[in-house]
Amino acid sequence: MKKYLSFIFLSVTMVACQSPRSNKGPVVGFVDAFEDATISQAKTGFTDALKKNGFSEEKKTVQIEYRNAQGNIPTLTQIVNYFVSENVDLLATCTTLSSVTAVQKTKTIPIFEMVSPTPERMKVLDDKGKAPANLFGAVEDLQYIDTSFSIIPKLLKPKGAKLVIGMIYNEAEPQSADAMQRIKSLADNLNVSLIALPLNSSADAQLVTQALLAKKIDAFFANPDNTVFASFETILKNCNQAGVPIFTSEAGLVQRGAVAAFGADIYQWGYQAGLQAAQYLKTHKTDGLKPEMVKIRKRVYNPVAVKKYNLAIPSNFEAVN
Repeated sequence: MKKYLSFIFLSVTMVACQSPRSNKGPVVGFVDAFEDATISQAKTGFTDALKKNGFSEEKKTVQIEYRNAQGNIPTLTQIVNYFVSENVDLLATCTTLSSVTAVQKTKTIPIFEMVSPTPERMKVLDDKGKAPANLFGAVEDLQYIDTSFSIIPKLLKPKGAKLVIGMIYNEAEPQSADAMQRIKSLADNLNVSLIALPLNSSADAQLVTQALLAKKIDAFFANPDNTVFASFETILKNCNQAGVPIFTSEAGLVQRGAVAAFGADIYQWGYQAGLQAAQYLKTHKTDGLKPEMVKIRKRVYNPVAVKKYNLAIPSNFEAVN
């Protein structure tokens, strides 16, 4: 009887001490900076890439711990600190703030970023100009904005001597401020008048958008900016009421009501980062991995918005619903 009880005690103790990680495969800490319908497509793409390569939560071959900071910086820091303390197998970071925070908090856990700019634009290079050794995933630079912004004067006929395009940007976001400067140069080259107003919080979106519309702009350009993503429905509603079409560099915003865009497919962006993460989980090595440019960009248009503004779209653009 003593031997039997001892066996039961030993078995229960072993089960109690066993880490849940052993039953659910490697652990991925997925960090989202804020809630957004377009940005969330990246997570779907990332998890689909893992699943296609044999890492599925349903089959318990991977455990994906998802956290969303809801736009709160202290919360974002806490989330990353928690994942680092748990020593997850890898971090998946969505949008710039998540990626920058992860780089600041760990030098050893592999980070697979998505919906984020190049390490140079994130200002995370070391004194020798090298990116963090544990940073991987899919990134974007600003060159595609040239094509995106140049679409506008081709499709619109200016009401006055010059086409007037408005935009808002977040001074606190490096990619937003950089994009604004690039767009300003593009506007000068295209003989377009640009009016740019700062927006530091989505709570001020309506006030700032209305101030921009009061300046009689011909079109609104939604640049790559997390605050613009978060407040897009407010911007869209005000622009539609004023009869001002929205153009953008983000394909996902076209699905939400913008007229047209040339930009990265957010789902494919996440999928591309997920393929790198899957390779790491298979080999436990980062050999050959590095931040790579987004591979899939699309020219897309919204049929409803195009009809509303009576615009003729080039044949090389794809309709989205």
